Amino acid sequence: MSLADSQADPGAPTRGRPRSEAVERAIVEGVMKLLEDGVPLAELSIERIARTAGVGKATIYRRWNGKEELFVDVIRAAEPPDPELPGTSMRDDLVAMLEQLRRRGVMTRSSALLHNVFAQMKSSPRIWRAYQAAVVEPRRRLQVEVLRRGQANGEIRADVDVELLNDIVVGPMLLRSVMRPDADLPEGLSEEIVDTLLEGLRPVS
Repeated sequence: MSLADSQADPGAPTRGRPRSEAVERAIVEGVMKLLEDGVPLAELSIERIARTAGVGKATIYRRWNGKEELFVDVIRAAEPPDPELPGTSMRDDLVAMLEQLRRRGVMTRSSALLHNVFAQMKSSPRIWRAYQAAVVEPRRRLQVEVLRRGQANGEIRADVDVELLNDIVVGPMLLRSVMRPDADLPEGLSEEIVDTLLEGLRPVS
């Protein structure tokens, strides 16, 4: 799967003036094309992106503050969209969030280009900080919120540190996705991880 095959999240907020979705898509796809042509992230200037997308530099700056913000949106377009949480239980919400991580890992493995882009992004402190602030931290806060809600509902013990528990929940999936590229990421893994952990976290009557 290539970056150009990915679709931007249709539920994402629209920046700029009305009817700008086609322009924004052209810009994002322009970045994707340059990446697929082998242009490193460090060499992607706003001028070059604008020329490839067929727009003016001012058009890009009306929608993004700079390259870092634009690159974050490009990566988000390449990743699986954030899930709609079922809201039926803490367990179901955790499974939905882990499933997004699993699918992201599968996509990264199936695309050498996407894997390379993530590696380049991590080597660029400014882009990596922007991605952490815009994507990783909001996801982490939502995960902790789900755990706190489950704790308040009596689904897990009241004495558990939910910040630590969040690391324990996402840790196995991240380990398999990032640290063990040879490890399986089968369907059903999200449910297996969550159910295994919750078995030992339920309140004792």
